[in-house]
Amino acid sequence: LTSHSRAHLVCVEPHYKQLSTRSKVKWIFRRPRSSRECRRCCDPREEPPSGYTGQSYPQFQPPPPEYKVVPQINITILKGEKGDHGERGHFGKSGKGGLTGPQGPAGYKGSKGSVGLPGEACKSHYAAFSVGRKKGLHSGDYYQTLVFDTELVNLYGHFNMFTGKFYCYVPGIYYFSLNVHTWNQKETYVHVMHNEREAVILYAQPSDRSVMQSQSLMLALETHDQVWVRLFKGERENAVFSDDFDTYITFNGHLIKHKNDL
Repeated sequence: LTSHSRAHLVCVEPHYKQLSTRSKVKWIFRRPRSSRECRRCCDPREEPPSGYTGQSYPQFQPPPPEYKVVPQINITILKGEKGDHGERGHFGKSGKGGLTGPQGPAGYKGSKGSVGLPGEACKSHYAAFSVGRKKGLHSGDYYQTLVFDTELVNLYGHFNMFTGKFYCYVPGIYYFSLNVHTWNQKETYVHVMHNEREAVILYAQPSDRSVMQSQSLMLALETHDQVWVRLFKGERENAVFSDDFDTYITFNGHLIKHKNDL
């Protein structure tokens, strides 16, 4: 064969060949079937040499076989029709709570409400009393409560004139004072009592002359506490003086400061 000749003579068996293994589309090259296994031909662009009678011509070969590209599609990769709507799945777990958002703007002012029911009366936050006695008293075989017969001031009735005791209804700090007139030649011996405890004593020795004797104190009282005056029992002559014309014995007390204000 020479270089200037483009004719070829080949014998080709029919076969299939896959061009690319990476593509999902297969391209098949197929040689057209022919009744003859081998044939002699010329290049389509070149005429056979003059005087060619079909005999063997060593400078020419038949052209290469013609191949047709036949595409084949893998139907498994094609998109099918849309399926039916599936059932609703279960709810997932709740997520974590988010951060608190900023405060919103203030709302509009509402309309005025109706008048409510009247409230309870304001409770008393003060207490005071001043009482006196116009009759003298001598000691007996037992302790005696000094009962008073003259009510000078008894705010809200906290001092009981029948028992001779002050009952605390407003807790806080109180001031108390006791004044008595002694009896000639007799001892004066009385206690200011806080509940059942002797808080202070008022004492005067026997003398030829009677005198006015006083005692004062401050006490921290709780609700239902009691304050009263007690005459000492008669182990020895013990008395306080008074008459029907003048008031010689007085007992006073008032609230200084409420417990809530301490």
